[in-house]
Amino acid sequence: MVIGALFEECQRTGNFVFHNNRVKEISKQFGFGNPFDATKLDNKAKLPAVLVENDYGILHIGGGKHRFIKGIDKLFHDFEEVETTVEWPYKQSRLNQFNSSESNILSVANNQRILHHFLFGKDNEFSEPDILQRPKTYFPHRTKDSFDYNIGDDVQVKLNNIQIEIDLTLEFKGDICVFEAKNGKPDSFSIYQIYHPFRYYHKAKVEGRIRDVRNIFCVYVVHDTTGNDDLLTLWKYTFSDPNDMSTIQMIKSTAYKLIRQPA
Repeated sequence: MVIGALFEECQRTGNFVFHNNRVKEISKQFGFGNPFDATKLDNKAKLPAVLVENDYGILHIGGGKHRFIKGIDKLFHDFEEVETTVEWPYKQSRLNQFNSSESNILSVANNQRILHHFLFGKDNEFSEPDILQRPKTYFPHRTKDSFDYNIGDDVQVKLNNIQIEIDLTLEFKGDICVFEAKNGKPDSFSIYQIYHPFRYYHKAKVEGRIRDVRNIFCVYVVHDTTGNDDLLTLWKYTFSDPNDMSTIQMIKSTAYKLIRQPA
């Protein structure tokens, strides 16, 4: 209801940019509890019918502003079929599944060395005494940045002081990899969730604020539990044109089936 009212208002005025303050006002009219949840549409299944019917999605552009953009497939990416499944011996530690947060998903994947296996083919963290020659892990953080980019040939986006959430970062020998994690069985994801962190590091590379960067990758991790089985599925992406969000390309994907071992 909230998004529908906002969309109709933007259609009437011809201005498809709206502010959080307006979201709060309309949410109050409809008795919608948390106005910030109204614009959190991180996969296509969450899009309200009015946006699906008109082929529009929502993009956060910073400064408390959002923009309706024509073309759902410009903003969302369908997960590809998984290429490989690996049975992974798994001993559950005390805190592995203490909560179901995105941070905990990545902690389990990291502690079980799944992230290292997926990216590097083996666990390199302790094989080299020189810390500079080991993969480095950087924990979740939020930051803000401003930059412009394209979405295909017909959409230009200008971000102003946008908040960027990075769930986890790994760096190894000049390759930077940012991570996004989710629970459940989403069939798609909002591309900006991995593109904005990608652009954050790409901008720092171009400006010389970080040096000797070879590649920047993004990995989406999905944790699904069916019965007693736990499955961690990872997709690795990059962007062939760093200035165009529509140039997302999958590099590889693997599902790790956690095979429980006696403690």
